[in-house]
Amino acid sequence: MKIALAQLNYHIGNFEFNTQKIIDNIRLAKDQGADLVVFAELAICGYPPRDFLEFEEFVDLCEDAAQKIAEQCQDIACIVGLPVKNTVLAGKDLYNAAYFIENGEVKSIVKKALLPNYDVFDEYRYFEPATQFECIAFKGQKIALTICEDLWNINNNPLYVSNPMDELIRQQPDLMINIAASPFSYLHDEERVVVLADNARKYQLPLLYVNQVGAQTEIIFDGGSLVFDKSGNVLDEMPYFKEELRIYEIAGNTITGYAPISRPHVPDIEQIHDALILGIKDYFSKSGFTKAVLGLSGGIDSAVVCALACRALGPENVMAVLMPSKYSSDHSIKDALDLVENFGCKHQIIAIKEVADAFDHIMAPAFSGQPFNLTEENIQARCRGVIVMAMSNKFGYILLNTSNKSECAVGYGTLYGDMCGAIGVIGDVYKTQVYQLAGYINKDQEIIPLNSIVKPPSAELRPGQKDSDSLPEYDELDKILFQYIEQKQSSTAIIAMGFDEALVRRVIKMVNTAEFKRYQTPPILRVSPKAFGMGRRMPIVGKYLS
Repeated sequence: MKIALAQLNYHIGNFEFNTQKIIDNIRLAKDQGADLVVFAELAICGYPPRDFLEFEEFVDLCEDAAQKIAEQCQDIACIVGLPVKNTVLAGKDLYNAAYFIENGEVKSIVKKALLPNYDVFDEYRYFEPATQFECIAFKGQKIALTICEDLWNINNNPLYVSNPMDELIRQQPDLMINIAASPFSYLHDEERVVVLADNARKYQLPLLYVNQVGAQTEIIFDGGSLVFDKSGNVLDEMPYFKEELRIYEIAGNTITGYAPISRPHVPDIEQIHDALILGIKDYFSKSGFTKAVLGLSGGIDSAVVCALACRALGPENVMAVLMPSKYSSDHSIKDALDLVENFGCKHQIIAIKEVADAFDHIMAPAFSGQPFNLTEENIQARCRGVIVMAMSNKFGYILLNTSNKSECAVGYGTLYGDMCGAIGVIGDVYKTQVYQLAGYINKDQEIIPLNSIVKPPSAELRPGQKDSDSLPEYDELDKILFQYIEQKQSSTAIIAMGFDEALVRRVIKMVNTAEFKRYQTPPILRVSPKAFGMGRRMPIVGKYLS
């Protein structure tokens, strides 16, 4: 038997697009001699559909698409994920399911049992868990088909005495197939391989795992579909961040023509770079946008975002707006212009001095006797926000936010100023990682000017300003933030690691008190195990500091 794995990029709710892509790959697999082609979890509607699932018409359109796909399954079978209705009165209205289609008919329906309800996942909101499990009989072999978490959460879910594979293995299957929607994080690829390999070894069966690829707003899927032998050795791994279709021949419980491979280690920063480019590209293409605008300051954050945008969209589709204040250094303007020249993107120079002075003038009576402080700094940042949004409105550009994760974490940014935008490109990238990204972008030639990388970071909103005037040094700050945000460690635990107690408590207080700002920022491309946004839900008025 020949099985094709189709690692594809879907578009949530775009049934015509998804259906045609699935049909095209059924035909391609058939032309290459495949007996069965396997698509990802919820492939028909795209993942995660979220509250679209509450519309009955949406679910009906999934079924209509499945019937169109079934018509193409002549002399080839397919496995494809979709939501299906729960016809029993009890429980949720839907199952997260997969159809096994053969000769134009749905022959089996496999339903997901272990519904993830953590981080970016919220499947218990919509789906009823499965309680019955049957292997699929095809070409004289039995296939144990599971959906994502059903194989991921091996012996680790307290809600279940056993997981689906413990039930399916009693039916003596010949191989396992797992269809998934497994989001990217720079720590996830190694973990995924370990978990899947453990399953192959535990059940002594070959395993074919297909993941989807592409970005859905803030969530990025990296692909990386895998094939294992029954000893848990990796036989093949598909590319990351790219669509691919590959065919594997199965004889009994052996995948023929493949020997165990050694997976190359891909540095985290290279994965982050590629993920962000895909995230930008898909956010624009799937939203119907083509052109981006951003404020370019001459600093490292906006330089990295500009570089990523140019690579994702093409420099001809990127507008960089330089908005020097009366405190901006000549070198910052030159650094920004050098970057524009290196990439060939469009640019405008719109100074904010006159606008900021006008605000100072009209506010002078109300502010009489008050010293210059953060208020005037924020006015300058908001002037810049008005300008880039005006460019967005006038020319149809989509504004890219350039705030990094360190700034987002501690609230070092101005609402309705530098925190505005449609998508946060590096909001899940710590400042120390931004420097690494700049180095990676410059690995072949200097594209981001060296001065943007080596000079002390500054918002340049007052004379001689540096980030370190308001924040701890980023090397120290980011380590504390990582322990608190990604590792979910308490202040007590972080202090026990050797960090200064006063500094830890100060940092955690800044993180918690900045929650109201993060509620008003754009969605952030997720590249870490714990990003700000839907995967980290904190109360605004909470007082937990430990």
